[in-house]
Formats: sequence, C-alpha cells, structure tokens
Amino acid sequence: MTRSVFIGDEVTGAGFALAGLEVRGPDAAASPEAFAAAIEGADFVLVTAEAAARLPAALVAAAVARARPLVAVVPDMTGGRPPQDLAARVYAALGVET
Repeated sequence: MTRSVFIGDEVTGAGFALAGLEVRGPDAAASPEAFAAAIEGADFVLVTAEAAARLPAALVAAAVARARPLVAVVPDMTGGRPPQDLAARVYAALGVET
C-alpha cells in the first residue's frame, strides 16, 4: 500500500486529506528531524512552499532530488509563498542566463 503524506497548512491539508493523504501540520517542517520523521516510510510527499521555507534549502533540495520518497513542493491554498521556479533554479545551477 502506498503511503502519501502532505506537510503544510490546515486549509490546504483538508483537501489533500479528502484525497487520502496523511496530513501533517507545518510543525513537521519546523526542524530537519521532524521533516525526516514525517517522510519516513512514505512513498509520496507533498510539502507546501511555506513549510519548505522553514527548512534548510539544501535539505529540501536533497529530498526533492532523491528517488524515494518522491517529494514535491507545492503552493498552498492561501497563496502565501509560491514554490521556487524550477527552471530558473536549473538555469542558475548550470550557469545559463535566460
């Protein structure tokens, strides 16, 4: 059975809970240890940009880059913080100007 986890605000989490995801509040992103515990054993993890911003950027980038669990940063329903532009990050990493 696939274990899917959502980490973020309560309002956005309500929708994902209806879709069957295990919902963790933003406190799961309060520390690297709490984040690691939240995604432990998961197959798929969605974390809002707001919650991801509470964590070290390198930790989030490493989690997204790993093959398992699949981790994606998504916007929240409140529109508080959009996720970083992936294309811009790739261009910056490659040293390519757009």
